[in-house]
Amino acid sequence: MSGRLVVLGLGPGAPGMLTPDATDALAQATDLVGYVTYLNRVAVRAGQVRHASDNRVELDRARLALGLAEQGRDVAVVSGGDPGVFAMASAMFEAIEVGPAAWRALDVTVLPGITAMLAAAARLGAPLGHDFCAISLSDNLKPWPVVLRRLTAAASAGFVIALYNARSRARPEQLGAALAELRGILASTTLVVFATAIGRPDESIEITTLAAADPALADMRTLVLIGSPETRLIARVGARPWLYTPRGVAA
Repeated sequence: MSGRLVVLGLGPGAPGMLTPDATDALAQATDLVGYVTYLNRVAVRAGQVRHASDNRVELDRARLALGLAEQGRDVAVVSGGDPGVFAMASAMFEAIEVGPAAWRALDVTVLPGITAMLAAAARLGAPLGHDFCAISLSDNLKPWPVVLRRLTAAASAGFVIALYNARSRARPEQLGAALAELRGILASTTLVVFATAIGRPDESIEITTLAAADPALADMRTLVLIGSPETRLIARVGARPWLYTPRGVAA
């Protein structure tokens, strides 16, 4: 088969956070496939065909891309951030696993991107300096009790926690419920960050505590970072404090 399929991440939004490999793949593609919001971030190039779709249709999107590649097209499937973090790479391989045998012979490449928690961490200092985890608060593909169970386990184990898909118009209550769950485990002084639209013109970073954390500060562009018991601030004069988690943990 002469077709090619590349699954890539656009990063958090700033052009400088798009990798050279992803830029090259976008330039070479005959077809661009993705959620319309992400496709709108890619410059229009002459001769390219765009296949935009709505949210929550990841498997349909993957099947479309695989079908195009099977026809010999050079397909780029775009995700925000990194394609392997709550994004299209997993959907692509799920579609391949249950799809036609011919799809297993396709040239499929996954190109990494800068995911939101890494972009936010770099702005803040080094909050992911010790053990951390990422949890999606969306219950579209897993039951809400599973979300809470994983959140409780991560907080009890002392991880820094990056919360993806923190709050949307369809799920306005879940971040509040997650914070309430964490307040039963972590100290009220635990540091919490709301990092919104990192790398874009409307970037916003709010540093607060678990006791004062307000779910209204978040939307679907927001990465919520929950510090561990070791996470701390370094105060600065006239500037936002640095946030970091030391490499070591006391015995």
